Amino acid sequence: MTAPRAGDLLYVTRSASVQFINPIFFRVIRVLGWRTYDGWLWLEGYQLNIKGDAVARRAIFVQRAGLRSGEITGLPAKPIR
Repeated sequence: MTAPRAGDLLYVTRSASVQFINPIFFRVIRVLGWRTYDGWLWLEGYQLNIKGDAVARRAIFVQRAGLRSGEITGLPAKPIR
């Protein structure tokens, strides 16, 4: 996956970080520019429920290679503006 951008919907699983034993849907607000280990990044955004509603604002530390594009049935992958 290419670097995530604001508005991207991600399906974050254990392959992105061991803390995600239970996968989550995550809408990216921004990629934080903090220094990290090679291949890792901090993302700020909203954890979504299965309906696509934001349930928590979070900052998550993940491996870029483990991120997957997400799709919630009936919800567009990008917000409509």
